[in-house]
Amino acid sequence: MVEVRPFSRGDREQLSRLVNAHVAAATPGGSVPVASLLASLEHPVGEYVLGPWITDVSTLVAVEDDRVVASAHLRRYTDEDRASDSYRDAGEIVWMACWPGHFDAGGALLDAAVGQLARWQVRVHYADGTLPAPGVYGVSDAWPLVSSLYHEAGFDPSGGQVEIVLAGDLSQVPPPGEPPMAGLVLRRQLGDLATAFNAVLDGEVVGSFEVDDDLTRGGANTAFAGWAEECNHWVREDLRGRGIGTWLVANAGAWLRLGRTSRLMAYVIEDGDAEARTGYYHRFGLSPINRTTRGWRRQPGFPEVRPPSAAPADRGRPGQ
Repeated sequence: MVEVRPFSRGDREQLSRLVNAHVAAATPGGSVPVASLLASLEHPVGEYVLGPWITDVSTLVAVEDDRVVASAHLRRYTDEDRASDSYRDAGEIVWMACWPGHFDAGGALLDAAVGQLARWQVRVHYADGTLPAPGVYGVSDAWPLVSSLYHEAGFDPSGGQVEIVLAGDLSQVPPPGEPPMAGLVLRRQLGDLATAFNAVLDGEVVGSFEVDDDLTRGGANTAFAGWAEECNHWVREDLRGRGIGTWLVANAGAWLRLGRTSRLMAYVIEDGDAEARTGYYHRFGLSPINRTTRGWRRQPGFPEVRPPSAAPADRGRPGQ
């Protein structure tokens, strides 16, 4: 018998194990401390972009034989003009997690989650897989059950995008060497998100590699000690192919190693240029570790609850 109910603090240890199993399947060695996980279920006052737009939050769990086998975290966004067009008057399943072999419980949980979105009377329903850990967003290919459940509940990712997450050891990044062009100067500066390594030519920034080297978020998550992630990387179009990007990554690698950072994470959108960009990062020892699908969307007009006849014959082995 499956019971779907609001999360309570007595569920925290089982919820933490469930969430961390999903994190570890997407990122090697990844996990989230219980305290950080619980904090993420509250109204995210420190999230300066989306936080001010959030009006309601809800976390649900599905319990089977006294075990938390699935969970989902939901947000409702304001209908005021201060929210962006895409988020205004929207509801979102920020993430869903479900143990394999519990497809029925996951389906019951999603029915309840969609029911909550309907009661909020939001304009559009979104779904994602953004767990409170670096590099874990969208619905990972490592979670075929979550993907199957979203599909059955009427969520469609076709309007979104697929991204490839890459990671590798910084020991594979070569020393920076001399600038690849006469007059090119390196400037390390505070960027919009983290530390930016900028290539400057004739007083103009013509390329940048911005990298965040504190994925522990001030020491709150020591599982990501020694990790850094790319925030932004570009070279002016007319100067591409001259080694500027490689030189910037090499300079960043030397700086990160000096600070005892040992691993780097980067991201590639899966499109017509994905193979070339993945090959570019492969030169620095970065290889794909995850593939994730973003942009799941469901129109509120989709049937709110699946009829029993909609259950597939092979519900116990989704994704196979």
